[in-house]
Amino acid sequence: MAWSNFLVTVLGVGAVWMLIRSDLRQSSAVFSRNVRHVRNWLEKEAASSSSSETEKLKPKEIEKPPVEKKVSKDENSRS
Repeated sequence: MAWSNFLVTVLGVGAVWMLIRSDLRQSSAVFSRNVRHVRNWLEKEAASSSSSETEKLKPKEIEKPPVEKKVSKDENSRS
């Protein structure tokens, strides 16, 4: 009876150890992938903010008001 308890305990601890080890590997892989994504996002954000700063230095064009279309009185009276 003692040997069977010992074997069941060893197998249980071994199974838990293998699950934890594989879980740690997967977690570290996911974490490193997430870190890469965040680093890429930060680099893109830094690049876009530096390019937007150069755009701010460019003179802006003055916007013209929209031209209204003049409708003759004859076209209004047809309805």
